Amino acid sequence: MNTLVDWIATHALLLWTLLPLLAVLAGNLAWRCSARRRVIAVADGRQPDVMQSRTIATLGALAALLFATIAFAIGEPGALVRFDTALAADIHTQLPPSALPVLSTVSLLGGTPWVVTASTLMLLILLLRRQWSLSACWAIAQIGILPIAHGIKACFQRTRPPHDPRFVTDVGWSFPSGHAISSAVFYGMLAYVLLRLLPPRWHRVVIAATLLPAGLIGLSRILLQAHYFSDVVAGYACGLTWLMLCIGLAEHLRRRDTVRSLAGKPRR
Repeated sequence: MNTLVDWIATHALLLWTLLPLLAVLAGNLAWRCSARRRVIAVADGRQPDVMQSRTIATLGALAALLFATIAFAIGEPGALVRFDTALAADIHTQLPPSALPVLSTVSLLGGTPWVVTASTLMLLILLLRRQWSLSACWAIAQIGILPIAHGIKACFQRTRPPHDPRFVTDVGWSFPSGHAISSAVFYGMLAYVLLRLLPPRWHRVVIAATLLPAGLIGLSRILLQAHYFSDVVAGYACGLTWLMLCIGLAEHLRRRDTVRSLAGKPRR
């Protein structure tokens, strides 16, 4: 384990750059699959789904299982806790101090002030566009972030790793990462909304532009030593679970509104 921890700590900045790019490539693959389903749906005379119900259920269940597994693992001083501690210590000694301001700036994109401001602006835009169901789902998703994050933190009460107080001023418990939860929900829901509203030619850009900051934010929290590795992974898993519930609701309301719209049209 020590060899793995040393390697990760040594190449931390490189991984911070490459892993989100891999996420973007994975998003591009998802876009290709979605584009094929869209073509099939249009050929069958159906309105294409942004995300299929089976996919939503599968992702939500896997994310919930991952969170439960990590939550159970950190409750005992086992391999995951030792990995967390060793990685945080190695990053603390090997990460160049000059990288901390950049990492701190990136992490702000997942903080409460930015998320609340951007969420409010998007809600106003949706209301002005008379997207009533979508507005409600957006509001539910964003409002749920804080009580979910703070509620789970209060249950586990895990202390944060040692960090530089000049760049990490967060107070409170460490598990799970609130930044990871908020970035998964905010940027994930933003991607869903934009995929609903924008024409297909923009979908690939939307996926890349939302996956990239979401990935960078979580990794920046690890490198800043604001959170342990498992805090961030669990935060993403928790956020993804909530995100899938909200997207599932939004897709259900979209299908209901489509049926009502079709039923209200006069027959020729």
